[in-house]
Amino acid sequence: MEAIQRKIIHISKTPYSQQINSQAVVVDRMMYISGQLGMDMVSSQLVGGGVEAQARQALINMGKILRAAGCDYTNVVKTTVLLADINDFNRVNEVYKTFFLRNLPARAAYQVAALPIGGLVEIEAVAVLGPLSDSHPAKHFTNKL
Repeated sequence: MEAIQRKIIHISKTPYSQQINSQAVVVDRMMYISGQLGMDMVSSQLVGGGVEAQARQALINMGKILRAAGCDYTNVVKTTVLLADINDFNRVNEVYKTFFLRNLPARAAYQVAALPIGGLVEIEAVAVLGPLSDSHPAKHFTNKL
């Protein structure tokens, strides 16, 4: 059996320690993006401005990783949003919907006990590399119960 290739995605000017995890791993056409905090890539500090600013920065950081693999936000098929406070859910949604405009990815959101370095939000994702074609709206699965 032929081995499936694994590729590590790394972008420069990253606030994350490469000793404990990869920014993203590509296996076949699937890319698994590590959780992104709202950290400025240059200073390695959380951005000021609250949960909205941190969510925006986390998604900007994710976009840089996506671009390094030749993708963009339309390639994302699943995200997980981790919140320090579930009451921030709607505020994060307002930012989130400016990055994911159509064919929204599946998503889960959780409140967690704490996030690294006191972050307010962390977002991880799964993306598919290469072009994606969307099924015709009439072919979408619907619940017929």
